[in-house]
Amino acid sequence: MGKHVLITGASGMIGGLILDQALAHPEVSAITSLVRKPGKERHAKLKEVVVKDFANPEAYAGLLTSIDAVLYCIGVYTGAVPREVFHQITVDYPLALGQALEKENPQVAFCLLSGQGADRKEKSRMAFALDKGKAENGLAAMQLGRVHFFRPAYIYPVTPRHEPNFTYRLSRMLYKPVLRHLGKNMSITSEQLAQGMLKVALGGSTLEVLENRDILEALP
Repeated sequence: MGKHVLITGASGMIGGLILDQALAHPEVSAITSLVRKPGKERHAKLKEVVVKDFANPEAYAGLLTSIDAVLYCIGVYTGAVPREVFHQITVDYPLALGQALEKENPQVAFCLLSGQGADRKEKSRMAFALDKGKAENGLAAMQLGRVHFFRPAYIYPVTPRHEPNFTYRLSRMLYKPVLRHLGKNMSITSEQLAQGMLKVALGGSTLEVLENRDILEALP
């Protein structure tokens, strides 16, 4: 029997790529995707579950008992939503799912898409670093089979997209001539990140925190 994986954020860039790769992966036999609204993908492996409130896991807790690994990719750009909403999405949502798993299926592997600079000391004045650190700390304290936190640096979108702000537009422009030549700590492609997360989710890793270099080195 293959692995049953749960994906959140499949409508986003990384979650969508992980979904595509999982659908094609011979070791994945079933995929549960928690979504706010149904997507267009249809596949015998895939079951979509519409979730109205990710902070309330009671609506989907009964689905968690058969899951082998979670790939958590829900996120939002800093400044795109009010501060309290950013905290809810970044911290409250993954911890609610983790708590439900701790109760229903504590042997599960939980892979969180975090970010470079996540502050586990929880002293940063930057919302991104502070809340990513809080999410990591909360999940690390839970009694789960294994947890892995992925901290990519700049993520180069292999598929062109509308960039959310000037910084991302500039980074995309500089990636091929500059950023990709600056070493494994500076950048990663969206496909590499998705592949690395899925590989660790299915096969494990000795690392709890995978920085940009670690993700790249985990690839075949």
